[in-house]
Amino acid sequence: MTSSVNDRLKLIIESILFVADDPVEIAAIARISGHNEATVLDAVDAIAAEFQGRGLRIQRSAGAVQMVTAPEAAAYVEQFLGVDEDHRISHAALETLAIIAYKQPVSRTVIEAIRGVNCDRALASLRARGLVTEVGRASAAGRPYLYGTTFRFLEYFGLEKPEDLPPLPEILEEQATANEPQDEE
Repeated sequence: MTSSVNDRLKLIIESILFVADDPVEIAAIARISGHNEATVLDAVDAIAAEFQGRGLRIQRSAGAVQMVTAPEAAAYVEQFLGVDEDHRISHAALETLAIIAYKQPVSRTVIEAIRGVNCDRALASLRARGLVTEVGRASAAGRPYLYGTTFRFLEYFGLEKPEDLPPLPEILEEQATANEPQDEE
């Protein structure tokens, strides 16, 4: 791809993401721009690299992208917008969120097995905040819902994509695996 074609594609992607209220599917950008998905993903990666150290970021998850403000500027943006929201998450909800983030997609049964307690209230709080969502159904008996993180989760924690989570210490990984039911999922 030539430089001028690449620059034009980046211009198209930036413009679409700027006006979009929600994450935009890579497939939709490819269809609109007339390029294949791999080329669009390469251009998205280039834009994300150019945005590093600036006021905007590109978040990517599950075949979609979104333009957001830099997390280090969040307090200033919130002040400008007059946002007065309590950002604290309970310890129980934070534990539940960590399990979902690292093991997604994951069922409520698995979360509860790892935590050792009921997680209905924590899940409800996380869903209400838009940090997690139902991403499908397990093939296990009863077809339980599977949970995963959202773009709001990425924004809240200043991540560009789920793979940007710090690695889980081995001891915690071993404990989580030991507590997880073996017949689920």
